[in-house]
Formats: sequence, structure tokens, C-alpha cells
Amino acid sequence: LLGPSLEDLFASRGRKFSARTVFALAEQLILRMEFLHSRNFVHRDVKPENFLIGRGTSADVVHLIDFGLARRFRDPETQQHVPYREGKKLSGTARFASVNTHLGIEQSRRDDLEAVGYLLLYFRLG
Repeated sequence: LLGPSLEDLFASRGRKFSARTVFALAEQLILRMEFLHSRNFVHRDVKPENFLIGRGTSADVVHLIDFGLARRFRDPETQQHVPYREGKKLSGTARFASVNTHLGIEQSRRDDLEAVGYLLLYFRLG
């Protein structure tokens, strides 16, 4: 079982994390995205509610959850990258979505990482 979400933790800390906390989170969030991307998936719904803190001895570990909107970015048989597409409806949470996502462009790895960047700004600036 996992602990609270980063959103819950953020709320309990007065809706602002220290720079040190944000830097520590940045490393873990990027590593979680790197792992997911290494498995040929994009998450497409990066938000604080989808990162949970561990419990007990793993209380300093951040876990990524909710893969309901995740999609492969490579065809599993051919390993070809999915084609570039426009005119897509917004999927995920608008607040943390990348600019390209708002423009209706098919989401890719960079969109997950851009969303992580917005998440880190949110945690630091409140």
C-alpha cells in the first residue's frame, strides 16, 4: 500500500515546497518518466494526484500511478514511432498539460516531461 499523493502532501505543507524538496522531487519524477518511456509508453496525465509517496522504509520514494490514459508511442511489432497527428482532443489534466497538448498535437515523451516541469513550478511557487 502507498501513502498520500503529492497533492495531499503539498496541501498539508501550506501549498508550497522548499527548493530543496522540489529538487529532490524533480530527480524522482524524471526517473519515473524515464522508466515509463523506456517501456515505450507515454503517461499523458501527469499531475500531483498521480504521484504517491511510499510508506515506512520507502517513505522517500515517489511512485507513479494511474495509467488509464497511457499509450504506446512505438508500435510493439515494428518499433516504429506513432505518426505525428494534429486535431486531437485534450486528454489528461489541462492544468499541467503541455502547450502542444492544448494545441491538439498527439502527445509524446516531451509532453510528459513538459508536464513534469509545470508540476515542479506549481510545487515551488504555489
